[in-house]
Amino acid sequence: MPEGPLVRKFHRLVSPFVGQQVVKTGGSSKKLQPASLQSLWLQDTQVRLVLHFSGGGFLAFYNCQLSWSSSPVVTPTCDILSEKFHRGQALEALGQAQPVCYTLLDQRYFSGLGNIIKNEALYRAGIHPLSLGSVLSASRREVLVDHVVEFSTAWLQGKFQGRPQHTQVYQKEQCPAGHQVMKEAFGPEDGLQRLTWWCPQCQPQLSEEPEQCQFSE
Repeated sequence: MPEGPLVRKFHRLVSPFVGQQVVKTGGSSKKLQPASLQSLWLQDTQVRLVLHFSGGGFLAFYNCQLSWSSSPVVTPTCDILSEKFHRGQALEALGQAQPVCYTLLDQRYFSGLGNIIKNEALYRAGIHPLSLGSVLSASRREVLVDHVVEFSTAWLQGKFQGRPQHTQVYQKEQCPAGHQVMKEAFGPEDGLQRLTWWCPQCQPQLSEEPEQCQFSE
């Protein structure tokens, strides 16, 4: 699954073609014939097809899945790189009684968030990937969402500036603090298992029991 910054970069590069008419097609697809797109107008772009436009430019899509859609399906409120990203909805989702590493990959709440962003955001927030969201305080969930957005935005900016994105824990043997990094595949029983890197010392796992409020007279 492509990460949000990669898709967003693609979106920005193809946006100039929106509103132009396809005058010639090329490439191949098992689901539809590229020739059927000729004379159509590109209405929107969403993040092995070649579309030539009346303005003289062309677009090439490689190793992609194509399908007809009656209208664009856009949910900017769950897009981590959108100005309309709904933090409240994301924070509520993170409060579920399941490992936060599962929730972060749920595209209904964190569209564009992939394995790299998941690992890096959790490390920067100091949260163990298997910690239940229900035992995280509201402030820790806020910090996690902050790191998701900040890391993703920095990655996108780096892509346009030609700078590589440096990771601190993803595919690393040691974290920046010099601790040994652990690696294991985590995921729902009926879902995809994704490799996860974390530092047991920098990201201690929280107890499954929620913290009790303390009152004093």
